Amino acid sequence: MRRSIVSSFLAMATVIAAAGGAVAESEPLRIGVPTSRTGPYTVLGDQVVRAIEFAAEEANAAGGVGGHMVEIRIGDTEGNPDAGRRAAEKLSLDGYRILTGPISSAVGLALSTQLNRWDGLYLSVVNKSPKLTGESCHPRMFRANHSDSMDIAIVAPWLKEQSQQNWAIIAADYVWGRGSGAAFKATAEDLKKAVKLELFPPLGTADFAPYITQIRDSGAEGLWVALSGADAINFAKQAKQFGLTDSVVVFGHNFVVPSTIKAVGKDAVGVWGNVGYSPKIDTPANKAFVEAWRAKHDGADPTDYEGEAYAGFLALFAAVEKAKSVEPADVAAALNDLIVVTPFGEVRMRAADHQMELPNYLGRVAENDGSVGIEVVRAFDAGAATPPPSDDCKM
Repeated sequence: MRRSIVSSFLAMATVIAAAGGAVAESEPLRIGVPTSRTGPYTVLGDQVVRAIEFAAEEANAAGGVGGHMVEIRIGDTEGNPDAGRRAAEKLSLDGYRILTGPISSAVGLALSTQLNRWDGLYLSVVNKSPKLTGESCHPRMFRANHSDSMDIAIVAPWLKEQSQQNWAIIAADYVWGRGSGAAFKATAEDLKKAVKLELFPPLGTADFAPYITQIRDSGAEGLWVALSGADAINFAKQAKQFGLTDSVVVFGHNFVVPSTIKAVGKDAVGVWGNVGYSPKIDTPANKAFVEAWRAKHDGADPTDYEGEAYAGFLALFAAVEKAKSVEPADVAAALNDLIVVTPFGEVRMRAADHQMELPNYLGRVAENDGSVGIEVVRAFDAGAATPPPSDDCKM
């Protein structure tokens, strides 16, 4: 089997550390993972935990990160900011001050306000709200995944090509969903398309029938969907039952993901969406990652959340190596303008706003030989997919 990217990356540092007798003596790299263990985003939290544990196991098998063995401790955010802040604070007080893993952008933003008090660092591997790298940016907060702005950058060319003039929006009623809806509306109106209806169901909605009826009656020809986890699955199944997805063009923001498609099956065929990560990305690092992942997980491919989280951890490990420290302040300094090889290829953590510059992908759900999957239709390089830093970011 080919050596994993983490094993290759860490091998030389481990040899050097071991030669000095440092491996056994080094302070552990303690990482706190406040994520969704209950609530509507549990399935996504499970994926993030799998990716983090996978990266940690690889690192430890290679002797640690610069000789620092990786220790993971998990907390439950319950998918809401107050519970997330409490979970992260407990982790920080217990010494796990490098934090990652929240699914909800609202939770990520709640953590950012406490980083100075905790003497901590927060690395987003899921949160998409532009506020994290915009008005709420922080010297110790970084994003290693795609933002809403990056997704909209690749949606605009697609939307311009669509003949549908009248659109509707259904998005989760919290910071990410509303931000996604607002960004799509602005893009649609710039392209002289009309948004006829905007709906924001609360997290955990089980019955989408009233919303589907409103969309169907609005005269919309296209639909922007910004729902995730259980909400996305419930909506997709019910939209098919009511015939909605057969009558309108659907673009799902963070909706065309393996967990949703697996649950929904053929009911999702034809839905468009952004694809944050694909096991088919053609880089040496991704091939090594996918091979190692399949060996660990009975032949299963990594999902988009798992791929992005793993890439984020490579950046974190590289920063620890560069800093020669596990202190959050030192690691944060090392992350600035860090260049690291990930499954996406060589990427940079931009110092201006702490956004990792990543390629991005446009895809569609398709059925081939009776199997339903996600097809990547178009790839955008990091230059095209990463808008300039926001003027709202004042470090």
